[in-house]
Amino acid sequence: MSLKFDLIKVDGNARRGCVHTAHGCFQTPAFMAVGTAATVKALTMDQVAATGTQVILGNTYHLMMRPGGDLVEKMGGLHKFSGWTGPILTDSGGFQVMSLSNLVKMKEEGVEFTSHIDGGIKHFMRPEDSVHIQHQLDSNITMVLDECLHLPTTRVRAEKNVDMVTRWARRSKDAFVDRDGYGIFGIVQGADFPDLREKSARALTEIGFDGYAIGGLAVGEPQEVMFNMIGVVAPMLPNDKPRYLMGVGTPLDILGAVERGVDMFDCVMPTRAGRTAQAFTRHGTMNMRNAKFKDDPTPLDDKCGCPACKLSRAYLHHLIKCNEVLGATLLTQHNLWFYQDLMREIRESIEQGKFQEFKTEFIKNYTGEK
Repeated sequence: MSLKFDLIKVDGNARRGCVHTAHGCFQTPAFMAVGTAATVKALTMDQVAATGTQVILGNTYHLMMRPGGDLVEKMGGLHKFSGWTGPILTDSGGFQVMSLSNLVKMKEEGVEFTSHIDGGIKHFMRPEDSVHIQHQLDSNITMVLDECLHLPTTRVRAEKNVDMVTRWARRSKDAFVDRDGYGIFGIVQGADFPDLREKSARALTEIGFDGYAIGGLAVGEPQEVMFNMIGVVAPMLPNDKPRYLMGVGTPLDILGAVERGVDMFDCVMPTRAGRTAQAFTRHGTMNMRNAKFKDDPTPLDDKCGCPACKLSRAYLHHLIKCNEVLGATLLTQHNLWFYQDLMREIRESIEQGKFQEFKTEFIKNYTGEK
């Protein structure tokens, strides 16, 4: 396996590192912008890069459905196809097993998806197929195919899930084509049962991967449960491999997960919020549809250097009320900028051995709690 991870500094359990790929390295802790269908919605790739984003995430299921792995491969892979020159991670389609559960049939061999586009054509994806499609996409980080469970779930269901996704992880690893600057991550499952999380983590580390994801969280469970499961899993994972918490999350989720040893994150939250008039700031979130911003001359966040923060809240409110596309673009870019500023400040605080102080101060400003 050829994906290299340097662990640079540790502050408590918080980790500062660097992941080296064939399309450049990225600094951790890192937040990956979600570009499901080879696009971060509402932004050009130049605008994404301007936020400080180092890595984007694509989705194997959606790209399989359209335009298809064969076409992307013909176009030279996702980097050339989309215009993103940095590292790319692709989700395997495992999340869609849950999110499109009414269109899914699970079998030991793989997953049968009924098209969410036309409701007719059926597509069968084995772990090997998911890995092959991700190879066609030229993804720097391939994720194993797994099954993301709804929570709460029964112990019997969670046990069967762990056993099956472990078998699928081994099949995915066997199908992966090892090459310089590319890697494959295993995904720890086990719902909210600590012993099953431990079982899954042990099995995956025995197989051996370039990195390890913690899946099946941030799916509606209380934050305390998520943090408890991270606390169980993270110490069991190799120190010299990156750790990725899938689908997370809010700024407070990220801080709590970094505190417990997580290196990588992704979530649709900042981009989806930007398209629905919500802005993240150091003093909490703002709904820019709110009439109180109609004549507010101040910027969204006076410490932010993004294009939106060079304008007034009044102008942004005007764009949103008029349903102007520019409003969605500006707020989306601002939210990603905010997240990347947060990650940069987290990295700096770990380097300085001051992560806990930074976390405490950030939460106080963000929540308004003393």
